[in-house]
Amino acid sequence: MLPEVEQYFRIEKLPHMWCPGCGNGIVLHSLVNAISGLGLNQDKTVIVSGIGCASRAAGYLDFDTLHTTHGRALAFATGIKFSRPELNVFVLMGDGDCTAIGGNHLIHAARRNINLTAIVFNNHIYGMTGGQYSPMTPSKKRATTAVFGSVERAFNLPELVKGAGATYVARATTYHTALLTNLIMEAHKNKGFSLVEVITACPTAYGRYNKLGSPAEMLKAQRENAVNIKDLRGSNGEVPEGKVVIGELYRAEAPEYIEEYLAAVKALQEKGGK
Repeated sequence: MLPEVEQYFRIEKLPHMWCPGCGNGIVLHSLVNAISGLGLNQDKTVIVSGIGCASRAAGYLDFDTLHTTHGRALAFATGIKFSRPELNVFVLMGDGDCTAIGGNHLIHAARRNINLTAIVFNNHIYGMTGGQYSPMTPSKKRATTAVFGSVERAFNLPELVKGAGATYVARATTYHTALLTNLIMEAHKNKGFSLVEVITACPTAYGRYNKLGSPAEMLKAQRENAVNIKDLRGSNGEVPEGKVVIGELYRAEAPEYIEEYLAAVKALQEKGGK
């Protein structure tokens, strides 16, 4: 492990429990590279996660960490930010953890524009609990609960949180590691709710059920099927069929919920004092 990132890990917890070829470790490396690049104080940075393969990441990181309940990572993170607004809070979730049982917390965290940095590990499936399909499983793709292919449409996660009120939205893949690191850094700099979706491989479940080949072949597919939004802006803006758009997808400004709440409390206290 490189010395510049070793300080961010609980070395005694390694090696990790993820399957060979899983992309979660790549996401974790990009996260600590981003934290290092931002120069964040390790004692003032909190990592919150829910339940699932991706959520095990919090246990490997040497910060104040919370490994919480399924779908509730954003609720716990909101409480932390309310009580200690000065802390840097990163929320790590899987696609099912975030968009299924945690979907209600997701849209309201985005609507309120709470100053949190959410990173969603999207491997298109429930990897830890048996390979069931999730709200992010593409239509026609197979899972243990969709043996003939899912008949549901998957969420477009960036559009979902953008519509709900998030002020920073981005997407990368585990092949595009330098881009991913930069997007996490920009997401943290945003004053409001930021979400970075990461397309990551699950060779053991999703890849095997859908005959997508080896982990290396799944990474190669990420490279070949991704198109940077910067390249689209010079064209008619249409996404080629079968391609996934990566890069910084949306940035805006809006009032941040906790700042507004605390300002309202202060105003009422001053009014009561008069």
